Amino acid sequence: MTDHPRALKLADRIKVIVATMLDTRVKDPRLGFVTITDVRVTGDLQHATLFYTVFGTDEEREGTAAALVSATGMLRREVGRQTGVRLTPTLEFIADAIPENARVIEDLLSEARGRDAELEKTKLGASYAGEEDPYRKPREEEDADELDGVGVDQDDIQGSDDETGREQA
Repeated sequence: MTDHPRALKLADRIKVIVATMLDTRVKDPRLGFVTITDVRVTGDLQHATLFYTVFGTDEEREGTAAALVSATGMLRREVGRQTGVRLTPTLEFIADAIPENARVIEDLLSEARGRDAELEKTKLGASYAGEEDPYRKPREEEDADELDGVGVDQDDIQGSDDETGREQA
């Protein structure tokens, strides 16, 4: 599965051909409401993977998978006829998991929204255990003026290099 321009162009063409064929020519009663979501073609144009989704129950999905497998030969022949490539790629159908994944993600997001709403309700009646803002703030100028000369040693201001408070020369 590469990003070669020719492979991308062939993948788009295969997607259109197969979707049209499934809509108009494949008359298998097991075939459900199928949507081709993506097609990926290898760089050597020998293999095409078609991702599809099916609207319906698990039984309908299984029936559609069987119908696609049985129609693969006819679909491949038509792809070869309409694309004109020297070697017609093999077709492999894979059920796309995107709808199921999207449903799971949506469920998780709704659960998170519910928990956020519960937290907001809890926060409404809550109060702080200590101070509202427990973090130290820089002294403001008024506080600094009041503290000038109170409990401050000149050695502390000039700084000392060891534990004894002696300055080194």
